[in-house]
Amino acid sequence: MKINFNINGTATSIDIADANTPLLWVVRDLLGLKGTKFGCGKAACGACTLHVDREAVRSCSYAIKFAEGKEVTTIEGLGDEKNPHPVQQAWIEEIVPQCGYCQPGFMMATAALLDKIPNPSDTDIDKNIINVCRCATYYRMRKAIHRAAEISQINTEENG
Repeated sequence: MKINFNINGTATSIDIADANTPLLWVVRDLLGLKGTKFGCGKAACGACTLHVDREAVRSCSYAIKFAEGKEVTTIEGLGDEKNPHPVQQAWIEEIVPQCGYCQPGFMMATAALLDKIPNPSDTDIDKNIINVCRCATYYRMRKAIHRAAEISQINTEENG
């Protein structure tokens, strides 16, 4: 089956025998984008979070067939070293990662949250960021989420 979608702004077409293959494995194994991580494989931990049409999706449980015609964004497409996304910038400023394994999923979930709620409260964060971090960096992540909201607001004001 042929599946057409955009990934990180680039049109992509893949031929795949099983259209129920999780998007995670297409992203990592077929497209070579290794930033999105495998965690639990049950859509519970959030390590595999990426965006499909700007919505946070647990890609370990999202069949590639559902990506047809959609825009997929991975951590590699969120920003880069020269132009980091506010969430990436905040993660660096607040020195959030410990082992770092789950961080791409947290950053993607946070970017999706800030799209919907530009200035989230602690309650908004608790209700929407439900990923799991074995290193328990939750306090630093909460600070970084608030800092990312500030950076986003500053960027918006500077750019009109």
